Amino acid sequence: MSVEMLSEIRFPARAKRLSEVRALVKKKAKEMGCCSELTDKLVIAVNEACMNVIQHAYKDDESGEVLLQIISDDGKIHFRIEDYANPIDLDSVEPRDLDDLRPGGLGTHFINEIMDECDRGYLEGKNGNYLEMTKKIS
Repeated sequence: MSVEMLSEIRFPARAKRLSEVRALVKKKAKEMGCCSELTDKLVIAVNEACMNVIQHAYKDDESGEVLLQIISDDGKIHFRIEDYANPIDLDSVEPRDLDDLRPGGLGTHFINEIMDECDRGYLEGKNGNYLEMTKKIS
């Protein structure tokens, strides 16, 4: 198989835009043959990652922009999320202890549980951040 760009979407860093992102992830996962359970998990992981960008990288500044790329590669689906916010402290991106019962803060836990691989870093020149998530589907 070869690498194929399944979809690319740029959207404002606004939580209300995530419904469109969820619909796109669901559609592309189904097109790649993911079962309903895996599709739902992928939707959760991508939604959580994008929400983290909106809340933590952009700090709810709605003038920011997010890029989502969905890529197929040899039985794997890749999600690359880029933002153009100030560089985040990569060491601070850790899941909260599950015993710490309170609303929010479990996004990175869900992402790590759902995805096979995650890589985060800075865009060239530290002009933003990226998160790459990969899930083997066949």
